[in-house]
Amino acid sequence: MQKEKTKILIVDDNPDVLLAAKLLLKPHIDFITTEEDPNKIPNLLDKENYDVILLDMNFTQDVTSGHEGFYWLNKIIQIDPSAVVLLITAFGDVEMAVKAVKEGATDFVLKPWQNEKFLTTITSALKLRESKVALANLRNQQKQLSNDLDQKFHNLIGISDKMKEVFDIINKVALTEANVLILGENGTGKELVARALHRQSQRAEEAFINLDMGAISSTLFESELFGHVKGAFTDAREDRAGRFEIASGGSLFLDEIGNLPLELQPKLLSVLQNREVRRVGSNKLIPIDIRLICATNMPLSNMVNESKFRQDLLYRINTVEINLPPLRERVEDIPLLSEHFLISFRKKYNKDSLDISKSALDKMKNYTWPGNIRELQHTLERSVIMSESPILTSEDIFLPRRNKNNTSLIFDTYNLEEIEKNIIKKIVKKHDGNISKAAKELGLTRTSLYRRLEKFGL
Repeated sequence: MQKEKTKILIVDDNPDVLLAAKLLLKPHIDFITTEEDPNKIPNLLDKENYDVILLDMNFTQDVTSGHEGFYWLNKIIQIDPSAVVLLITAFGDVEMAVKAVKEGATDFVLKPWQNEKFLTTITSALKLRESKVALANLRNQQKQLSNDLDQKFHNLIGISDKMKEVFDIINKVALTEANVLILGENGTGKELVARALHRQSQRAEEAFINLDMGAISSTLFESELFGHVKGAFTDAREDRAGRFEIASGGSLFLDEIGNLPLELQPKLLSVLQNREVRRVGSNKLIPIDIRLICATNMPLSNMVNESKFRQDLLYRINTVEINLPPLRERVEDIPLLSEHFLISFRKKYNKDSLDISKSALDKMKNYTWPGNIRELQHTLERSVIMSESPILTSEDIFLPRRNKNNTSLIFDTYNLEEIEKNIIKKIVKKHDGNISKAAKELGLTRTSLYRRLEKFGL
């Protein structure tokens, strides 16, 4: 990639200073503009973006106070907030330098200057400008990406009464600071709800940080959430902020909160109560300001009764609960969801004219979808890949066989842990121990599946 040419503007009422600076900088700078009249600054900035602006502190009308320099410094920053301005003066002192930096100047140069020091200051200013431009571009890209991807409810789609209730709760809760607990089966879209809450909140311009609580080990829990300092443990080679610090000012989404071991729950509760974190290996308390959103597919109320989840932590995280319905309870949304996914898959697999038949939709409506929307998405993607006709029929929709009672699985027990254990055991066996394939079918990450295998001794 071709490097951008450097551009500098020098404004000083002394033509000798302008000439000296230009001669010194000419071998190092691509374009140098000099100007004696500061009143021309707005017009110059309107026509060109300068990497560095060298600005005299004192012009002929006001010889030593620096008032004109401060006036034009403020004017430049109003026009270009990311401008890098170096103030130059023969009457500088520390007090004036501090004031200049506080008002937006990057540095302060005394004249007559030492050439090497002057060039070093210019080089540093150019690097700063480069960093500012890169950061501004990154923020613009992120904002545009957010605008493109994050419509009000984005991929959270539905016209069913149950989904309308969900949308209504989101609209009511989003602008508050209430902690929200999202409940629902795997694949129902809990993270999408969390992101919708963030997008409609007063923190929408700040960070949305998520963490899968089922994917972190007990030993890394504090480091991941609260951060650590260099040397705190064997692999701590540098200071690192935790998720709470990174999310401060924005929203923190803790997914699979039900998987948090009981012995670690008091540490999370303490941070939520005190709004402070202490990095591992440090005694310094760091204030945090986050909006907490949690999600789980586990029955936390039952876990409280079984002493597997702290009641006081449950009270802390669920000021408002949002219950996401499984897909089998909102079958009227299947055509809308199917069309949404097809739009993406048509483009992805170059099948622009591909459509879906009523028989295919009817078949999907009569299926119980244990994997919910995630399973629907995977089913449609497979059908698009395998289909050789311009329309998907019921024969193109591959679904697992169900038993005669129209359920996907028959359980000998209603103990949720036993059900989860048996399903995991069955799926791992189905894939001959291939953890990646088993995790994908179960809608889990590999790490989450390993944790469950360890939990159940499988």
